[in-house]
Amino acid sequence: MVMLPWFKSSGPDALARTALSSQPSLEQAIDEVAGSLKGMGQANLALVFCSSSFASDLPRLLPLLQQKLQADHWLGACGGGVVGTNSGNQPLELEQGCGLSVTLLKLPGAQINCFALDANQLPDLDGPALPWQQAVGADPAAGGAMLLWLDPSISNINDLISGLDYAYPAMAKLGGIAGNHSANHGSLLFADQVHHSAVGCVISGAWTLEPVVAQGCRPIGPVFEVEQAKRNVVLELRQGDELANPVTALQQVIETLPEPDKELLRHSLFVGLARNSFSLQQERSSNPFLVRNLMGVDPRHGAMAVADSLQVGQRLQFQLRDGATSRQELDGLLDASQQNCQQPPVAALLFACLGRGQGLYGEAHVDTGLCRKHFPELPISGLFCNGEIGPVDGSTQLHGYTACWAFVVPTQS
Repeated sequence: MVMLPWFKSSGPDALARTALSSQPSLEQAIDEVAGSLKGMGQANLALVFCSSSFASDLPRLLPLLQQKLQADHWLGACGGGVVGTNSGNQPLELEQGCGLSVTLLKLPGAQINCFALDANQLPDLDGPALPWQQAVGADPAAGGAMLLWLDPSISNINDLISGLDYAYPAMAKLGGIAGNHSANHGSLLFADQVHHSAVGCVISGAWTLEPVVAQGCRPIGPVFEVEQAKRNVVLELRQGDELANPVTALQQVIETLPEPDKELLRHSLFVGLARNSFSLQQERSSNPFLVRNLMGVDPRHGAMAVADSLQVGQRLQFQLRDGATSRQELDGLLDASQQNCQQPPVAALLFACLGRGQGLYGEAHVDTGLCRKHFPELPISGLFCNGEIGPVDGSTQLHGYTACWAFVVPTQS
């Protein structure tokens, strides 16, 4: 059980409290978090994350919480695991088993617009942006940032994300895909209901969200250009004046690698893709490429399939993923974020891939521990997702193996 004092930022009297329970009974878990959050009073926003072990109880979750806690808006999702803070004020990543994490936020001067979208009735991507803006209910001129969670059952995830980027091009969007389960309802929480498509909120006014996206990979070999491609299949790559099929290019890269990297490559090889708008010099991350899965190779023809569409002239670089690289990358990004903060955040939200955690690092609580290294005492909560949503170079992307952080910060004047 978490029993924490108010967390006050240096912003305009903002307050944040978080509570975490690993009790196996829903009622016991709710009693535990409610006891921890007792005395909070009316919050602007309640964020509720639970593990998939509570999937059958989802319809009861918000009504039971709302009998004990008060908030203007309620949002959340079910996932493979949850992130929260224990009674010793230590952040925990509960990757398996039961978990309920609740965060209450008081953000004076914030404008919070919550929304639920039906993926079967989305506005036209070829039409005006106004129907998208009306569905969300937020004015893009007001600025701010968006939290967004998607149900794993919807098939047009990319269309939904593209439509929101179309309607709110300057707005950072952070969240993820909720967890799968066998219950006959969705995985999302909105108001006092379970939802089946997409839910989220726009936070604007005096408060916003500062994104940090850590993809956990490092580049190997040179940067190539795509010379020939068909949809998601690379047929030929160019490096300067030299042309080669991607399998041959990869073999040449492998020859230059030290033995530990060659061994790692057997199970941790990815492909990094640069969008046309990327600036390799200006990107804050040490790895400005959008990391995508390598789906397969055709040794006979030398072709390579990637989990994304490809364009001729697009830059491509092979990538390796390992715990040391992921730790170093996130540490550097959080350090840069801390250095750039004019005022400290009031809370941090983490949306992490199920492939991170102990499976990546060989130990638990590494991502949250790195956050606390740079932001001591900061309340942390979040969800382990089936895909993470976060911005890369100004556009929203659906990621894998990634840690997408949303820091609740005062709007810079």
